[in-house]
Amino acid sequence: MQIDAHQHFWNPARGDYGWMDPSNATLYRPYGPDDLRPHLARHGIDKTVLVQAAPTVEESAYMLGLADATPFVAGVVGWIDFENPDDEAVLARFAQHPKFVGVRPMIQDIEDDDWMLRADIAWAYKAIAKHDLCFDALGFPRHLENFHTILTRHSEMRCVIDHCMKPQIHAHSAETFQVWADGMAALARDTKAYLKFSALVTEANEGWTIEDLRPYADHVFACFGAERIMWGSDWPVCRLRAEYDAWRHAAEELTKTLTAEERARVFGGTAAEAYRLAL
Repeated sequence: MQIDAHQHFWNPARGDYGWMDPSNATLYRPYGPDDLRPHLARHGIDKTVLVQAAPTVEESAYMLGLADATPFVAGVVGWIDFENPDDEAVLARFAQHPKFVGVRPMIQDIEDDDWMLRADIAWAYKAIAKHDLCFDALGFPRHLENFHTILTRHSEMRCVIDHCMKPQIHAHSAETFQVWADGMAALARDTKAYLKFSALVTEANEGWTIEDLRPYADHVFACFGAERIMWGSDWPVCRLRAEYDAWRHAAEELTKTLTAEERARVFGGTAAEAYRLAL
């Protein structure tokens, strides 16, 4: 079974996508199951994981409704307010839904890089583990050290690192690559986190090539191994740099030296395991 481990649906008219620029015609429009279905069919992808794009519990409920009506959505990664301990009750309620598999605070958009270390939000990490859910780690290379602290401190919590921690491929230099590479190696070595092989194209320049992405792909596969890596489209965000087909093709090229068993993990098995999907 093939799984797209990271995709989004949204409708800007909901009014809770604060990061979305109305002048961006590519993203600022509704995206729903009918828009994604042809892409999945072309590539033989059976299931997806639908991931939050707004910092509201209302959007999480919206996504669960879409998942109920969409057989190919196998899991939903939602959101709760880490700054409100009362939201543990919301998390407990969401956890009863068979397709609710995890939560993702939008750390990349939070001004304080140390927010995730605050004592008053530690309850949320404990609650995620208590309810046997997964934590999606969304950030940039500057967050690597803090994520290492959190994931070693809360080692009982399952975690998926989103988008290879968004290496700044568009500003590639030996120094920036090494800082990212060292941080990723430490996460692979010292935690049990899984990794999403996704969003590399959106961190690259326009006109990117597969060779631009290769050093980053090679490094994460060397550190995490195929058994801990899952492919995701990050559709429709990927459309800022590449259509679904182009990123899928690039991912296949970047993994073509893997064995058939390893490719089965990357393009399906790892996501099923990490999120404990009911397939």
